[in-house]
Amino acid sequence: MGNDIPESVADSHASSYNTIKRQPRSTLKYSTRMTLAFALTAVMTAVVLSAVLAFVWEDQFHSYTRANMQRMVEQTAETLSQQYSDKHEWTDETLDFIHSTSESMPEVGMRLTSVDDVVLYDDATGGAVTPSHLGRMRRIIMPLDEDSIVSAEICATSEGDDVSTVVGTLTFWSVSSDALLTKSDSAFRTNSYVAIVTAASLAVVFACVIGYFVARALTKPIKRITTTATQIRNGDLTARTELSGSDEIGRLGETFDDMASSLERDIKLEHRLTSDVAHELRTPLMAMQATVEAMQDGVMPADQENLATVAVEVRRLSRLVDAMLRLSRMENGTTPLNMERCDVVGLAEELVNVHSQLFLDNGITLSFQNETGHQEFYAELDPDLIREAMVNLISNAMRYTSDGGNVWVRVARNRRNVLLSVQDTGMGIAKEDMPRVFSRFWRSDASRERVAGGLGVGLALTKEIVDRHNGTIAVDSEEGVGTTFTLRLPITQRKQKQA
Repeated sequence: MGNDIPESVADSHASSYNTIKRQPRSTLKYSTRMTLAFALTAVMTAVVLSAVLAFVWEDQFHSYTRANMQRMVEQTAETLSQQYSDKHEWTDETLDFIHSTSESMPEVGMRLTSVDDVVLYDDATGGAVTPSHLGRMRRIIMPLDEDSIVSAEICATSEGDDVSTVVGTLTFWSVSSDALLTKSDSAFRTNSYVAIVTAASLAVVFACVIGYFVARALTKPIKRITTTATQIRNGDLTARTELSGSDEIGRLGETFDDMASSLERDIKLEHRLTSDVAHELRTPLMAMQATVEAMQDGVMPADQENLATVAVEVRRLSRLVDAMLRLSRMENGTTPLNMERCDVVGLAEELVNVHSQLFLDNGITLSFQNETGHQEFYAELDPDLIREAMVNLISNAMRYTSDGGNVWVRVARNRRNVLLSVQDTGMGIAKEDMPRVFSRFWRSDASRERVAGGLGVGLALTKEIVDRHNGTIAVDSEEGVGTTFTLRLPITQRKQKQA
């Protein structure tokens, strides 16, 4: 009873998690959308082109028919001029001629007006001038569009006088532009529109075909990238698209493969880092545990010597954790850069003087060489961080150089950079190990066997310090001969990185 929970309350606090992704909504494929886009573009282009051609074509045909009608009215007016010149008046024969001409062109209206604006013949009203034409005239309404109306003056000459005078005006109009077209003209007009429609249809079809193949060409590398991404998501970190080229898709494939390679490398480094950190932490912890348990069991006395052993391991563990924290802060950019103009020659020489006795105690000669040509040489840098980086390199050189060896610290310069190098005559680094020199917790197999082996964090920290200074670090080494680390730092910082 007491454990009963209302259903509404239970539902309000309920939650669920499912790793199975919901299926995406059904949608058109990219290739289909691309094809439809090409088809729509072709349709719009064809419609616009057809509309423009039709407009231009109709205008041309209208001009053509108007020219035909103008030519016809001028020819008819010339005939009427001859008839009027013979009779010197408008006769029934003249009206009969106009009437017969009008009947021969059913869709063309005619009007004859005398010089004093008296209408002698008019198809617009069906009115006749003489009773003989009543009931015989057609009625063809004159259009309001003046472009469909043409006219010509009728001129006649008197006997013995070569001067012609205007005796009337003949007007033609047409209710349809097709009325003045010949059969060949009409066929040409019809075939033109058929050709336009056919060309538009073919353009749409070709656009669909081209769009389909273009879409396939575009989606093929995209599908390959998607498949590769799926393989990587499923755990196959070796999957690659193998795409290349100078276009956008090729660069995308190359960038994706580079990203996949970086991801694979980072994951491997992460796994190795976890293993190395566990190994590095386990060594001092197990040493302390064994010593403490032995003292607890009475196997070893709890004297100063055994407690000193525990203290040494505690300090080693503390140094390791501190180094990891400094490296993490440096990588995250939380360590501030205190840039200032610093005498690089004096800094390096001071480090050599400080460590000279320690090197002598280990049977190694530490020397300083100034190759800048100046007693003082200034550059913009954080002296504390550069000092830490150089100490890491000097300590490594002492750690991996045998008795009787030599270590040189040099300062040089070129046009834009100051060069700080540490060269030793130690064991050297194997060629296959060179790419991993600056990795966290990396130490060569030979160095791991040495009692004086370091923590494996110093070079990684040094590289981060150099990167924060917009510089580079290089290493040259040969097994059994020695190693040279060179820091290349800008003399003037163009853009300082701040925390």
